[in-house]
Amino acid sequence: MYVVLGASGNTGHVVAKNLLAAGKKVRVVGRSATHLQPLAAEGAEIFVGDVTDVAALTKAFQQADSAYVLIPPNPTSNDIRSFQERVSDAISSAVKIAGVKNVVSLSSIGADKASGTGPVIGLHNLEQKLNQIDAANVLHLRAAYFMENTLPQAGAIHSTGSVIGPLLPDLKLSMIGTRDIGAAAAEALLQLAFRGKQAQELLGQRDLTYTEVATIIGKAIGKPALGYIHAPDDQVKATLVHMGMSDNLAGLLIEMCGALNSGHMRPLEPRTSRNTTPTSYETFVAGAFVPAYQQAAAA
Repeated sequence: MYVVLGASGNTGHVVAKNLLAAGKKVRVVGRSATHLQPLAAEGAEIFVGDVTDVAALTKAFQQADSAYVLIPPNPTSNDIRSFQERVSDAISSAVKIAGVKNVVSLSSIGADKASGTGPVIGLHNLEQKLNQIDAANVLHLRAAYFMENTLPQAGAIHSTGSVIGPLLPDLKLSMIGTRDIGAAAAEALLQLAFRGKQAQELLGQRDLTYTEVATIIGKAIGKPALGYIHAPDDQVKATLVHMGMSDNLAGLLIEMCGALNSGHMRPLEPRTSRNTTPTSYETFVAGAFVPAYQQAAAA
């Protein structure tokens, strides 16, 4: 039995679908039975529960040999770090109590650092807690910057005529599509070749600057002169809050971007065939960004 947390989310639904396609017995965990229904239609067992509830997660992990775990987003929380700690406490306790033998966790580049990385500190702490479970084999997938993080630029382009953000215009970023993270996690769970406690980086198809991101988007939406504006932190934070994010999370994301700008948060592994994933940013833009941009235009 495989258990997948966050199974209606960007990475979890790919993990679940790939495991089901391989003929595995899968229990999918989420906050909404409705959102999990498409996976149930493919043969998954649904479990609705709160990821901060140790008793519920312990029940979800019963009879499971292997699990995919993550800390779900909570963009409106006024205390993200406290939420992250409650989730990582619940996951690690439930894994230990239920005796799950193999765990793949969604982590991030920068999770090697104990401070100064914004919300990634929560992933550092999740890694540490899972590493203390002697009986479990654990693989932490330290993913690069999500391509999906660029989707809000659809609105920014409509309102400002530019891609705009807090990252330096010439900063080379490893960028990954979340579907590739889900595919890598499912493959790791199917192979179960990891032993003890391991971390592996996933660096996407190639490194890109935000200036290059703007060029690729511009070409795809018929605005070949589209450029990137490096905006002050306070302006970006105000925009994030205006979009509905809590002031607390917006501040943490600004700290994370500062860590990326300074190099405090960066990949530790050289790029290899093992940590390079297939989806290019051009493919992501065509499949996800252009529809988001068209939707923003219609709105």
